[in-house]
Amino acid sequence: MTNQAMTTAHAFIATSLDGFIARPDGDIDWLLQRDDPSEDHGYAAFIADKDAIVMGRGTYEKVLTMGPWAYDLPVTVLSTQLANTPVPDTLKGKVRFSDLPPGALMQALARENVGRIYVDGGKVVQSFLREGLIADIVVTTVPVLIGAGKPLFGALSDDVDLQLIDSQRFASGLVQSTYRVIA
Repeated sequence: MTNQAMTTAHAFIATSLDGFIARPDGDIDWLLQRDDPSEDHGYAAFIADKDAIVMGRGTYEKVLTMGPWAYDLPVTVLSTQLANTPVPDTLKGKVRFSDLPPGALMQALARENVGRIYVDGGKVVQSFLREGLIADIVVTTVPVLIGAGKPLFGALSDDVDLQLIDSQRFASGLVQSTYRVIA
């Protein structure tokens, strides 16, 4: 038996008050309009102790449209469509594509001594939650109703119990709550 570090998954995500992370077409203009550089919403502190990022294809494709690559940590993009395609030259050594299910990916990352991962993207967060792999989740609620879109949470076979760890209000009206997932 090897002495492998346990890999844990942690989510940090924003949602509209009506529970959507993006419009039906993936647009997040409603979120970007609320971005105030003078407010620290805790992302720097959140990401500081992470070793890697796991995101879905939709999040990856959205990030590609937002300017230069923004991540210093290695990124795994979970996508059956991209899994057997080459990573763009500009992202080699920064990004890899995988079609592993969440549990198998966590085991692979543990073998690479990755301890803590940031899980991003609605479908990826949902799949990790369904498999009981999320340790905690930070949800920032933006005070806007967009009426339709991509939901943060999807169907679950069982309830997922959460314990509120912290909640804070920002001057911009955003409310951020941190929950521990109770196993």
